[in-house]
Amino acid sequence: MSRRAGPPGPPTGPGAPEPGADDEATEIRAAPSRPDGGQLAGAPPGVEQPSGQQPDGKQPDERAAAQAVARERLKGGQPAGDAGDGDNGADDDGGGAKAPPSASTVGKAVWQGLRDTGAPLMRFLEMVGGHLILTGRALSWLPRRPFRWRNYLEAGEYIGFGSLPIVLLVGAFTGMVLSLQSVYAFGQLGFESFSGAATGKALSIELAPVLTSLMLAGRAGAGIATELGTMRISEQIDALESMAVNPVQFLVLPRLIAGMLVTPILTLLFFVIGMGGAYFVAIIIEGVDQGQWVAKLRDLVEPIDVIQGLIKSVVFGFLVTLIGCFQGYNASGGGRGVGMGTTRAVVMGSVSTLILDYFLTDVLLSIFGTRGDA
Repeated sequence: MSRRAGPPGPPTGPGAPEPGADDEATEIRAAPSRPDGGQLAGAPPGVEQPSGQQPDGKQPDERAAAQAVARERLKGGQPAGDAGDGDNGADDDGGGAKAPPSASTVGKAVWQGLRDTGAPLMRFLEMVGGHLILTGRALSWLPRRPFRWRNYLEAGEYIGFGSLPIVLLVGAFTGMVLSLQSVYAFGQLGFESFSGAATGKALSIELAPVLTSLMLAGRAGAGIATELGTMRISEQIDALESMAVNPVQFLVLPRLIAGMLVTPILTLLFFVIGMGGAYFVAIIIEGVDQGQWVAKLRDLVEPIDVIQGLIKSVVFGFLVTLIGCFQGYNASGGGRGVGMGTTRAVVMGSVSTLILDYFLTDVLLSIFGTRGDA
């Protein structure tokens, strides 16, 4: 019977390696070694750790520093796991102290606060400067040709004649209501005849120029701003410049001059129609003595009072038309920008009239004065 040969065994003989020698050599070659023969972390038992190297791969100084940081954070009530690997743990929002803000950061914050606080004042100064620049540019063209008288007449017709109905209507009812209030107020003292003088004084110095200016701001100022704003966004002003026509001379200057000229006329008409309404209420309706009413009116209301009102109206007319021209000439942003410019023209014109009226009254009274005795 034949025998079946099995797998060949390990070699035998004087030169054969001992059993297990190959496995042991493989482990020794796989283990990291160091020149001084130390064993590294994770090495077989026959390999030593390098001196100065800890099993977690950190140097002794780094490990000691991390442990110190961890202890400090534990004292501050924060888990040691948030300490970090190095000095970064001292800057976190734990028990460690925060670094104070630098001087440059504080200075920037203070400067930004001052800028935000002064922003409205800066915008106001820029707006005033823009109006002054436009005024200078317009008046510089006054003595220079071409004059284009037709533009002046058209602007005067639009501002003056177009505003006449509303001015007369407001003037009539203003005089009527003032006369009615004056008759009842002075009637308690038996001085009904002074109602005409009081109404004339108020109309000539204050109400006639101020209310006329407010009417012009609501009608002429808004119309000028809308017209020039539409021309700006539709590039008609740019077309004038391309044809060598100065738009300030062509559009702005005629309106400024027309506003200065027609506003005193409207103010005078306001005063006349207002006194007519006051006469009607006091004499016809309330039955005040006509002779005394007219006599007191002549005694207390002088021509200088009417002149003061006319001087105010010249300034108010120029101011209202200037604001309307500025808002329309510098309009931007399409139809919305034109609407915003129109709104600003009305609001700024009305508010500027009331503010400027106080200062003009103070100056004119100190110059001309007014008669207060009967």
